[in-house]
Amino acid sequence: MKIVVAYSGGLDTSVILGWLKQKMGAEMIAFCADIGQEEELEGLEAKALATGAAMCFIDDLREEFARDFIFPMFKANALYENQYYLGTSIARPLIAKRMVEIARAEKADAIAHGATGKGNDQVRFELAAAALAPDLDVIAPWRMEEFRAEFPGRAEMIAFAEKNGIPVSVSAKKPYSTDRNLLHISFESGILEDPWFDAFSEENRGMFVLSVSPEEAPETPEFVELEFKDGVCIGLGDEAVERCLVELGYDQPIEKTEGDNISLSALWVMRVLNRLGGAHGVGRVDIVENRFVGMKSRGVYETPGGAVLMAAHRHIESLTMDREVQHLRDSLIPRYSSLVYNGFWFAPERIALQALIDESQKNVSGIVRLKLYKGNVMIAGRRSPVSLYNPQIATMEADPTNAYNQSDATGFIRLNALRLKVAAKVRGGI
Repeated sequence: MKIVVAYSGGLDTSVILGWLKQKMGAEMIAFCADIGQEEELEGLEAKALATGAAMCFIDDLREEFARDFIFPMFKANALYENQYYLGTSIARPLIAKRMVEIARAEKADAIAHGATGKGNDQVRFELAAAALAPDLDVIAPWRMEEFRAEFPGRAEMIAFAEKNGIPVSVSAKKPYSTDRNLLHISFESGILEDPWFDAFSEENRGMFVLSVSPEEAPETPEFVELEFKDGVCIGLGDEAVERCLVELGYDQPIEKTEGDNISLSALWVMRVLNRLGGAHGVGRVDIVENRFVGMKSRGVYETPGGAVLMAAHRHIESLTMDREVQHLRDSLIPRYSSLVYNGFWFAPERIALQALIDESQKNVSGIVRLKLYKGNVMIAGRRSPVSLYNPQIATMEADPTNAYNQSDATGFIRLNALRLKVAAKVRGGI
């Protein structure tokens, strides 16, 4: 038997790799996806091999993650329960997709993951696998009674690792768990399970990674321009962007967009916006959310780049989208967001919705200028060559185009008021 296992090098996935090899006599293939978690990957392959893996794949999926998952989702302005930017949710289908690809290439019989039986990730991984490779088995050790009986706690996992020569470095456990990628970092469990606990208090500032608190943010606001083409951010502008590119080690030739901004790939758009938004305390969220498996959970999230990107996207849409198309798309945001959150990225209904959303984004093009200040993202200007806003029609002064005759509104109001008047007469009015 051959199994591809999601592997991070931590205690849990290291023990799972070794345990599955022992119990099933399987040939283990370790897989680690670099999706922007910025964790140290050096030596991970050697560690996986020492743990018992026959081979280890470490794949840089950051550009694919931004281009093919984050950006399509942001065309929909997806927010789960109107707050969560879906940072963890959107990463899981990509990881599962790559695991399936490796399993196919290596002729593996199954894939395995270390997601808990209480969480959403088990659902996301397995629904993605079902859609992409229905014949491939999925192994979830935390849902196996035998595994849970052998490892009721962390001490038993450490003992197993020591006994079997599994190289794991164990440090004092944080009072919460984290998950990081290019879109966000999440914090949950531990001390955060008390919904009264103030995650944003002065004493908890050290918990956050991607952003400073609004109180610590600079006293001077910073401006950034985002240029969109068909709903996708293709470039960034203003002095702050050039500074961030230098700080992040950008070594590619600088090319300009038609709007005279710096042309950047999806990966670099996210990296720069994370740096800028985080420096000004943008994108922090504390939510009690409804998990797909039935329980409520409390999560704290940092999504600085995503918060900036979505605000800009909303503003360019307001200038360029037809009213009824925008209202139709907006009515679908809760449904689309739930599909992503619940793990249905590869489901036919999400793909169908995406086609409508992509159609709605044609001509969502132009430039938005934002001001970042003390945790806030404020509009400082927007323009588009395909703007539907016509100041000559909207003006409160005389309309030089004669496109709108104010007298026409009389009949318009009468027709819309007719049913209200009929109902009022039936009810007898106030």
